Amino acid sequence: MSKVGDRMDTEVKATIFGINGPVIKVKGNKDFHMMEMVLVGKEKLIGEVIAIEEDTTIIQVYEVTAGLSPGEPVISTGKPLSVQLAPGIIGNIFDGIQRPLHYMEKKSGAFISRGLEMEALDSEKKWDTHITVQVGDNVSGGDIIAEVQETPLILHKVMIPPGMSGEVIAVEQDGQYTLHDAIVKIRDKRHQEKALTLVQEWPVRVPRPYRSRAGIRRPLVTGQRVIDTLFPIAKGGTASIPGGFGTGKTMIQHQVAKWSDADIIVYIGCGERGNEITEVLEDFPALTDPKSGQSLMSRTVLIANTSNMPVAAREASIYTGVTLAEYYRDMGYHVAVMADSTSWWAEALREISGRLEEMPAEEGFPAYLPSRLSQFYERAGYVGNLNGTEGSVTIIGVVSPQGGNFSEPVTQNTKRFIRCFWALDRQLAYARHYPAIQWLTSYSEYIDDLTDWYEEKVDERFFQLRTKMMRLLQEESKLMEIVKLIGGDALPDEQKLILEIAKIIRLGFLQQNVFHDQDTYVPIRKQFKMMETILYVYDQAKTLIQASIPMSEFRKSGISEELIKLKYTIDNEDMEKFSEIHQSIDAFCNALHESYKGVGKKS
Repeated sequence: MSKVGDRMDTEVKATIFGINGPVIKVKGNKDFHMMEMVLVGKEKLIGEVIAIEEDTTIIQVYEVTAGLSPGEPVISTGKPLSVQLAPGIIGNIFDGIQRPLHYMEKKSGAFISRGLEMEALDSEKKWDTHITVQVGDNVSGGDIIAEVQETPLILHKVMIPPGMSGEVIAVEQDGQYTLHDAIVKIRDKRHQEKALTLVQEWPVRVPRPYRSRAGIRRPLVTGQRVIDTLFPIAKGGTASIPGGFGTGKTMIQHQVAKWSDADIIVYIGCGERGNEITEVLEDFPALTDPKSGQSLMSRTVLIANTSNMPVAAREASIYTGVTLAEYYRDMGYHVAVMADSTSWWAEALREISGRLEEMPAEEGFPAYLPSRLSQFYERAGYVGNLNGTEGSVTIIGVVSPQGGNFSEPVTQNTKRFIRCFWALDRQLAYARHYPAIQWLTSYSEYIDDLTDWYEEKVDERFFQLRTKMMRLLQEESKLMEIVKLIGGDALPDEQKLILEIAKIIRLGFLQQNVFHDQDTYVPIRKQFKMMETILYVYDQAKTLIQASIPMSEFRKSGISEELIKLKYTIDNEDMEKFSEIHQSIDAFCNALHESYKGVGKKS
């Protein structure tokens, strides 16, 4: 939220004449603008204009409207709903309209009061500031004018707001400054002088501009095998995690937030249950960033909007989150946005639409649900910034379909705008198979885009082996239908081998233990070596079967159990042991061949 302290009592030309939950109707002022922020009632609740008719204006209020009455004033602010962009964002916890929850607690206690006047960021704190421009420099939107070490992990780059340009005519010395202290002064083409501070504002519903949209060529490496190997997501890409209750959606987000190679994490708790949001707020500050040893909050922003908070603020929260992400993208950072959950965000749209008496579409959701989803997901991307740097915003949205039904409108419409679909399966979760991503219904459309990176950075055979692994899993699914009818013993040895290797893939590769030091995060190089070893065993066992050696000999060898334990027994950096395993497998197969040759000669 922009500076609430700037709420000035202007001449009141509008009054409330109708109240319907968070939606109010106003008469008496025809000068309101669409998406303008307004102050509602005597307590000056924050609202936003969402419809304008001939003699009435409709406003959605982002705070509880209980106690409002007709005749109370509505004040125009003349600007859209905006966020403050400045040092102090990282490590902070906001509500859906960027009000800092820590300060709100100090002011009103555990329960949030209405009409609290406070800035989104601490305006009194002084930041060590290094000025990077000189008098005489010509600067324009996006150019960096100062640097502030915001956290031990994030160097905050203070930029000129987009659309502004001019010649630097005065600069301050390096030193400590508050957010509103002028540090640089410029003169624009109209010879108007403008003072620049550490803070700027930006409307949450307007995407921040960039110079160019770059091609997606680099993966967001998460350290989770089922994601990085089977269903990778690119930096600047979009993904969805649909799943019913208890399938591990939040766990996957925690793992991605902790281990992915994104520079900054923006977590949006949008309409989730209060106890789950509390768990996130307690867990994230306690987590340690494994790459730096610092607190994970040193590169994280949390936006908390629980299910009992006003629905209008829930609707605005994802725009607040993605705007903060775009701001850090403009500095050259790679930002990952976690939205949990877009289903509850869509429910907020449905409630407001119902109160506006709009014509409902499927399951009561408004007809514009797809366009709103696209407005959110399309703000992801890998871009060339105005200042010449490159940055990205990756959006990972959780979907919580009721009853785990993926055919409901939010899931189906989300699939139109994302290219990575990590479908969670309740049966896998109940079987304690985590991550519970169902490999038969999930997909990633980034495979072709990322092939060059995987071939160059990992191995040129990476996706060939991945395709082979997926084929084995699909064949296992078909064979299991036969097994249910006639039993596994009736299958030929070639098909028994497929079932055995698929079991190794499921338990030894796809299943990952977040509580194990070696298995919670796995480098891509080790992922490839594990996949290569499992498929090498499959090829060698296949030659045994073709030589008429029974499948029972392979099962008695204990190789399957050893392969399942690879994720625990081999250190993440010790790739040489895989060569030793290959040699031992060769030795076993050669010995078995020799023993059966001897049997053939004796007979």
